[in-house]
Amino acid sequence: MMNGLPGWAWVGFLVFLAAMLALDLGVFHRRAHVVRFREAATWSLIWIGLAMLFAGLLQIFTGTRTAFEFLTGYVIEKSLSVDNVFVFAMVFASMRVPRECEHKVLFWGVFGALAMRVVMIFAGTALLERFDWLIEVFGLLLLIGAVKMLRGISRQMSTDEALVVRLCRRLFPVTKNYHEDRFFVRENGRLAATPLLLVLAFVEWSDLVFAVDSIPAVLAVSRDPFIVFTSNAFAILGLRSLYFALAGMLDRFHYLHYGLAAILGFVGIKMLLMDIWHIPIGVSLGVVAGIALCSMLVSLLTPAQSVRPMTEPQCS
Repeated sequence: MMNGLPGWAWVGFLVFLAAMLALDLGVFHRRAHVVRFREAATWSLIWIGLAMLFAGLLQIFTGTRTAFEFLTGYVIEKSLSVDNVFVFAMVFASMRVPRECEHKVLFWGVFGALAMRVVMIFAGTALLERFDWLIEVFGLLLLIGAVKMLRGISRQMSTDEALVVRLCRRLFPVTKNYHEDRFFVRENGRLAATPLLLVLAFVEWSDLVFAVDSIPAVLAVSRDPFIVFTSNAFAILGLRSLYFALAGMLDRFHYLHYGLAAILGFVGIKMLLMDIWHIPIGVSLGVVAGIALCSMLVSLLTPAQSVRPMTEPQCS
């Protein structure tokens, strides 16, 4: 039992994840298609609703503090995941990914992200239990991440320069064209990767890079692996629908990275001052949610500087 949560809570949540992923790929997106705004917005609301329902269940069974810890972690992850959306848009545009193939890439990207974050979360909590001083190290990492985000470094990654993409090209021969939504095909009698596999590899790599900031940020809120993982999972599961809902209006959120940098900075300072000044969890939730909402509202109310056209190639 952990923070009043029995062992079956893990089992139940993992079963829920498996069921939702199977339902997603096996039923709702069995055939590749372009995800329109209405469908994406509906699924975004569904995932937010499920997260709120989960928070309600936590409050009933474990109390208000645990529910607030989950909500704060969820808001942090949800806010930071918007920056992932910018990277996805950049990768999909630069590699000319057919729009009907985007969902499959993000689906398997989410699957890999969940697996990676389980390992990182348990490693992080174990390290903090053994070396308490690491909380200050994580705080410094968040402050560095905030500075990088202010400078726009997190969005300036190039698919051609990514080590993971170059590695894939060395491991497999890569076809010149996309083959529907397939990652591998047989070409001239041998197995070859399609460009879609390179896109997936970069999506996984980008999530790993973002996790270096996001996981320590949530660990500043709670050291319970269940709370950290579930808040991460709900944000990641809603990331695909968030991308499709925002893909056509990303340029309007031109001030959002300032808000995300402020969130990272706030959480980093909180970690550095944890032994001196304890910030109540309710205050943390209010500050994080307030910063995210304000940066989005300011972006929407201020005209965008430029609009980058998006290409829409078709599957071959």
